[in-house]
Amino acid sequence: MKSAFMLLGLGLVAFLALGGTGRGEGGEGTARQVGAFKITTRRADDAVQIQSGEEGTVFKASSPFGISRAVVERLVNRWPKAVALRLHLKGLSSFHASNGKVTLDAAVSVEGGKVKVRVWKDGKEEDLLDEKSPLWVAVRVVGADGKPARELPVKGGYFEVRLPQAFFAGNPKSITLSWIDFYRG
Repeated sequence: MKSAFMLLGLGLVAFLALGGTGRGEGGEGTARQVGAFKITTRRADDAVQIQSGEEGTVFKASSPFGISRAVVERLVNRWPKAVALRLHLKGLSSFHASNGKVTLDAAVSVEGGKVKVRVWKDGKEEDLLDEKSPLWVAVRVVGADGKPARELPVKGGYFEVRLPQAFFAGNPKSITLSWIDFYRG
């Protein structure tokens, strides 16, 4: 009996040490339909809300752990003409967006009160894209007061990541978005 409890205890310790949550690999949250989209988050405590209008769609994501992913699948014929993601994080050291054919990466910093964004494609960080590229990912850093943030960590604000129209060429069925907040906790 004692050895059975010890094995059970060791199994529980290993399960928790590996990040187990009982929700599948990586603590996969459940998929849910939100309007014209099916959204699956990596973690159960991640939340994604959608704001749609004539100008496009904004996915508003909160991620308490700060490292996560969301798969967004369209349930309608076409993607909106504009798509943005608002990440309610303190920092954004890494952002990835993949449509199955192209992966866009971005990293954001603030230096001397000015936002610096680096963007590259398909993991080739040595080949940075510039604002003239059709695959440029525009990023705004907004403070709690609604004004552009001038320092990190962002307190009560968000990072707004606008995905380029060229990213949606071929009308992919789904996109995968992932992020890392270097100011976790």
